[in-house]
Amino acid sequence: MMITANDQQDVKKEKILEAAHHRFLHFGYSKTTMNEIAGDLSMSKALLYYYFPDKSQLYVAVMRKVADGYLKSLTDRINTFADLKEAFIFQIDTQHEFIVTNYNFFDFFRLNEQNLPDAIWEIVTQVHESETHMLVSAIKTEVDRGKIKPVSNPTEIVELLLDALHGVRVKSVSHKKTMFPNKEHLEEIRSKRLLLADIFIKGLMY
Repeated sequence: MMITANDQQDVKKEKILEAAHHRFLHFGYSKTTMNEIAGDLSMSKALLYYYFPDKSQLYVAVMRKVADGYLKSLTDRINTFADLKEAFIFQIDTQHEFIVTNYNFFDFFRLNEQNLPDAIWEIVTQVHESETHMLVSAIKTEVDRGKIKPVSNPTEIVELLLDALHGVRVKSVSHKKTMFPNKEHLEEIRSKRLLLADIFIKGLMY
């Protein structure tokens, strides 16, 4: 089978994304340079800039790849839950693990919280829609099973809960409305979110 120039370009692009993700993951966006990424790949800086004109565009491409993995983990689980509690625990735990695992990678969000590029917001929106869809499906399944009261507006209810979960803070940072809190607070936030979800689910029961 003949390897086309496009195939070779795709392979090179994939290698760049992997090397950049490795750097961003270990050192964060701010402490990573295009020079270092090119060096890791034994590639000229000019060639790296040919594929990605600047570091922020490279970051967005890596973010899309990282988000695709997260989205797949959600879509694979749609309509597979034993009950509503399992669905909400899965959402909270999967998101928690995703943030903990990629914590340094997300320093871009902390640095640019007030002016994130549109391309990043598109990915964030896609993730939010996928989480919503998974939980709405879980609610509809539980209604069909007769386990919870019929719900006329499941999407609104799930979005309200996701907003509430996102708003959970620890006391020491309650005044800061940051997208990504300090790493040492993540476990406490996860515990509070699980408790909130539990209260919420009980409210939907007969």
